[in-house]
Amino acid sequence: MHGTQPDKLVAPLRTSLVRAVLALVVIACGLSLRWYGFPLGLPAFVVKYGGSLLWATMVFLLVGVLLPRRTRTQIAAIAAVIAVVVEFSRLVHVPWLDAFRLTTAGALLLGRIFSLWNLLAYAVGIVIGVGLDRLADMHRVSTLNSQTAGSTRE
Repeated sequence: MHGTQPDKLVAPLRTSLVRAVLALVVIACGLSLRWYGFPLGLPAFVVKYGGSLLWATMVFLLVGVLLPRRTRTQIAAIAAVIAVVVEFSRLVHVPWLDAFRLTTAGALLLGRIFSLWNLLAYAVGIVIGVGLDRLADMHRVSTLNSQTAGSTRE
């Protein structure tokens, strides 16, 4: 029994750590796109919806960090609900919320203007998050398999 307990704790922790690192990379990409996209001459469409896509990818990964034992489908569903709620919250106008949206953090986290097109960008971003998570998991499994194969040869 003692031999199985650490694995039950380590696997979700490792999964959360990988997802956190991926989320940080996605955040860096999103901020770079927002800050340098226009100066680099990228089209407004790419900057706007690329940022939305990356935001949803980040949400997927962060939900996965917080809920590492959930399936990817469950994480994707939770991320989609968060994305829809955030998008529709843009239709709510109360002074404190509008004031927060005018800050850089508010604009990056909640956005300012409602757009149904963002929902499509979020869906694509969540699918990309699922793909990144699968790739990271496949890499981890392949690394573990090669380590196990190497240790059995010795």
